[in-house]
Order: sequence, then C-alpha cells, then structure tokens
Amino acid sequence: MKLLPPEGDATRPIIDRVKESIFDVLYKYNLIEGRCVADLFCGTGSFGLEALSRGAKEALFVDADRGVIEILRKNIAKAGFDSQSRVVCANAFAIGAPNRSDDEKFSLIFVDPPYVMSAETGEKSQLGCLLRLLAGQVAGDGLIIVRTEKKVNLLDSYGCLRIIDKRIWSSMAVCFLTIKKDDKQTGGNTDNS
Repeated sequence: MKLLPPEGDATRPIIDRVKESIFDVLYKYNLIEGRCVADLFCGTGSFGLEALSRGAKEALFVDADRGVIEILRKNIAKAGFDSQSRVVCANAFAIGAPNRSDDEKFSLIFVDPPYVMSAETGEKSQLGCLLRLLAGQVAGDGLIIVRTEKKVNLLDSYGCLRIIDKRIWSSMAVCFLTIKKDDKQTGGNTDNS
C-alpha cells in the first residue's frame, strides 16, 4: 500500500527494500505475530503499519509533529488498522514508548529520530537517555531497532541493553539491541550496501 507522505522533507520514510530486509531479520526472533510494537519518530507510520500487516496485535505510534500525526492517522485509516493503533503526539525522547500497563511491554520498538538528533550517541546523549528509558518499556525477549546514518556508531551497550546485530544499507545503519542475558553475542555486523 502506498502511504501518504507528509509535506516537506522533515521525515525520511524508510524505503521498501530496507524495510523488507529489516523484517526478514526480525522473523528469526518471532516477535511480530500477536505482539505489541512501537514506532517512535514514526513519520508516515511505515514500520508500525508493516508490523500490523504482518500480524502484530497492536502498534503505538509516537511523533511530535502535529502535521505528521494528521497524515499518520489517514495512513492508519487507509490501511484499516484504526482499532489496533494508538497514536501519541509527543516528544519520543521524553516519553519513549509508554506502555498501557506494567504487564504489557513492547516486543519491538523502532527508533528512527531525525539524523541530526542521533549524531551524538554517548551514555548521556538524547539517544543514550532514550535507550535507557526504553530498556524498561521493551519485553525481556524484545528488540529495539535504531536507524541512524551509516557514519554514526552506537555504543556496544546502554545500561542493560546491548547491540546484537548491525546492518548497513547504503547511507543508513540499523542496529538491533536487546536486554543483556549473558555475555554471548548472537549477531554480527553486516554491510548490505
């Protein structure tokens, strides 16, 4: 389905080929069907809508731009996922992915801030603080997926989160983080450019 794009160039919709590749990686973790997902800095809602189309139970969409939220709501309605979607107009750096209850955490959280806001990656950076916040909002077996420019290097870990995989497509990088369970890494760095 072709999504309605917001006006201007404030958002960077993820291209279909990259989105498909990310979901190919996610399938090995079995974290989509019947699970809750969050799409932060969601723009058109592409990631969350894709997860819903692949069987996710519910998607949370967070973006601070009211104009983008209006377009997002139209995309959700066009896709027929109104009853499975929750839209929050807020700064994702401040609230992360708020859960409805302590019992229900997100199995997947997609983090796609504007590149200028993800250039700094230290522990105390905006992105570092957000990742530590998300550690309490993601399920124990869940994943946080962070999209940045290719030249940006995330730390190996943020609090109890660690990178288990990194993929590079053209000028962008996508890192997969999970809650530390032991010292073994299950993934590697892959350049798919």
